Amino acid sequence: MYFWCSQGSVLGPVLFTIFTSPVSNIASLHNVYQHQYADDTQLFIFLFPTYFSAKISNLTGCLSALNFWFCINGLALNPDKSNAIVLGTRQRSASYSSFTTVEGAGSDILLSDHIKVLGVTLDKHLTFNDNVNSASRSAFYHIRAMRHIRSALIEDIAKTVACALVKAQLDYANSVLVGVTTKNVTRLQRAQNAVAQVVAWGTNRQSTSSSALLKHYHWFPIYQRIQFKIACITYKTIHTTQPAY
Repeated sequence: MYFWCSQGSVLGPVLFTIFTSPVSNIASLHNVYQHQYADDTQLFIFLFPTYFSAKISNLTGCLSALNFWFCINGLALNPDKSNAIVLGTRQRSASYSSFTTVEGAGSDILLSDHIKVLGVTLDKHLTFNDNVNSASRSAFYHIRAMRHIRSALIEDIAKTVACALVKAQLDYANSVLVGVTTKNVTRLQRAQNAVAQVVAWGTNRQSTSSSALLKHYHWFPIYQRIQFKIACITYKTIHTTQPAY
């Protein structure tokens, strides 16, 4: 079977979605949950000590069936670009310490300590430390770049650049940060305070405190931004047609 659609076309994503729709049926037949994002397919199962072997058998059987379906439809399951992870508390994860690989496409996929899903880094204990570290590094990279050009920008333009480059990094998928440690929130707050000081540089507010600058620019602190995102998602879920999950 040969499948083709022009990249960037309106029908391209629709046709690709139709073409790969059997993936969900295969996963369902093996009692495996799945999510698909374009060409990124995620399979997941719930592990219990009493049903551990059966659950792993379901997963490996599903991977074998998917690999067969991909092959006969001109696609490929690349083990080198596949990742596996066990998510859970430290105590529960210790119960599966002997489980180190998952068989997929004829290869053993080693379990990872963290994976990246749609730009969000998930670690095996869901502390989101790695995700916060990545967001903080990216934010400070843009803050340092802004310092070099700040003298050439008026305050309004500097604020727009800060929102586009830095605040976008701090706000991306921040709904997953509900319940993270105070240390992680503080790291992100430090980045927001730094960009506010850069925007205020060269103005009569240059010596103003960070909290006062946030109020002046109408920027919620990090903790409130997380709560605001959750409130928006909750509203959309109740009042608009959002996916069931």
